[in-house]
Amino acid sequence: MAVVEQKKQAAPKRKRKESAFVVVKTALTAWLSRPLASFHLVLALTGVLTVIGAVMVLSASSVTSYDPKTGSGVYALFSRHMIFVALGAVTFWIGLRIKLERIRQMSATLTLVCLFLLVLVLIPGIGSLVNGSRGWFKLGFFSFQPVEAAKVALAFWGAHILVIKYNVIHQWRHLMVPVVPVALLMFALVMLEPDLGATVTLAVVLFGLMWFAGAPKRLFAVITAGGLAGVMVLAIIAPYRLARVLSFLSPDADTSGEGFQANQAKLALADGGLFGKGLGQGASNWGYLPNVQNDFIFALIGEELGFIGCVVVLALFAGVAVVGLRIATRNLDPWIRIVSGTLTVFLVAQAAINIGYVVGLLPVTGVTLPLISYGGTSLVITMLIMGILANAARHEPEAVAALRTQGPGKFGRLLRLPAPDPYRPPVRKGTAGRGTGKAARPAPRTARPSPAQERRRSVREPARRSSAARTTATRGARGTANRRGHR
Repeated sequence: MAVVEQKKQAAPKRKRKESAFVVVKTALTAWLSRPLASFHLVLALTGVLTVIGAVMVLSASSVTSYDPKTGSGVYALFSRHMIFVALGAVTFWIGLRIKLERIRQMSATLTLVCLFLLVLVLIPGIGSLVNGSRGWFKLGFFSFQPVEAAKVALAFWGAHILVIKYNVIHQWRHLMVPVVPVALLMFALVMLEPDLGATVTLAVVLFGLMWFAGAPKRLFAVITAGGLAGVMVLAIIAPYRLARVLSFLSPDADTSGEGFQANQAKLALADGGLFGKGLGQGASNWGYLPNVQNDFIFALIGEELGFIGCVVVLALFAGVAVVGLRIATRNLDPWIRIVSGTLTVFLVAQAAINIGYVVGLLPVTGVTLPLISYGGTSLVITMLIMGILANAARHEPEAVAALRTQGPGKFGRLLRLPAPDPYRPPVRKGTAGRGTGKAARPAPRTARPSPAQERRRSVREPARRSSAARTTATRGARGTANRRGHR
């Protein structure tokens, strides 16, 4: 009897839990089905990640910024970071407000400008040498890394070319040329700096372009094999890169040399525990982990905010992945679909590479954590990318209909955003004669029936009409008889 009573008491609790879950699921589904849900999610994710980054940069740089000899205060690096955040907010607004069709029209020019800057930065006296890489332009306290802009330009232009060649993309020469040669040229220029981390992220952009354009799967096996072989060769021919790989393979062999940063990052993560030591209380701030505000800020998050803080950051980047791919799948414009998917994969892959080498799963490559690491060109360009993703979210068919019928909404009025134009597929003109692709082939003519088929059809049609008429008359007579019977 006691067991039966316990089961009866547990049943209402189970029902209450199930009902609460159903209510939450229904509310979440209803909110996600709203026309501007993707747009609001991009705004929220950008704001939360930027705020977390500002707080962690303040905690990481307050000690290293202070220098009584130069008069630098504890807020020196944080102030510069906030300047870059302000510049990033401007680029976010530009990316949100500019017409995407205009970006597509300018993509070839942007790619040529980026190639010119990648060549110009290699010239001694013009490009500055930072951490062994000549990849920076320095103008006073402001510095610019052209490879960050080149990644975005490659995504814009590559998507434009692949959309134009969509009907012939099944042919390898049209798929590869000219996107792959231009990408390889960028790889070569960046490796001359040298910067292996930027080269890897450029390869991620190329991979994303090919994937979302619908390239054959066997091509990705070739690209992956070639990329791994290239990374191995580049790692072997440079002594400092070889030392990084060897320290990754045997991290305890040289804990005070090449493996110092990686080991200190693991110790910081271990010291944090579940809830962390608290903001500003980490030992990494005091020089125990060099470059903590840039490449290894995730280790400081684990030390000061604990495992919970790390999970929150991982969940936010997972949200970026889900929302970005949602935007890509819900749009009708193929160029927006490819660009949204490629930029999303690029951001999430960059975050995965950074977190991977902080926790010891990958060799150290010097890739920053998007929106969280100390600002600069990477922060400004990342906020531009998030602005473009928000712009793409406003071009979803439901969002376009809502914005054009119900008005711009609160954010639209506040940011002075124009109403997006609905997607209109390009009209393909039929061409006679020879063609290189499917679009140039003439439409197949419908086969004309033979005289015998026409005679059989002319015989069948009167018979069908007469049988149909007899059936209708029979039904009418039955209906009349039934009505009389009821009377």
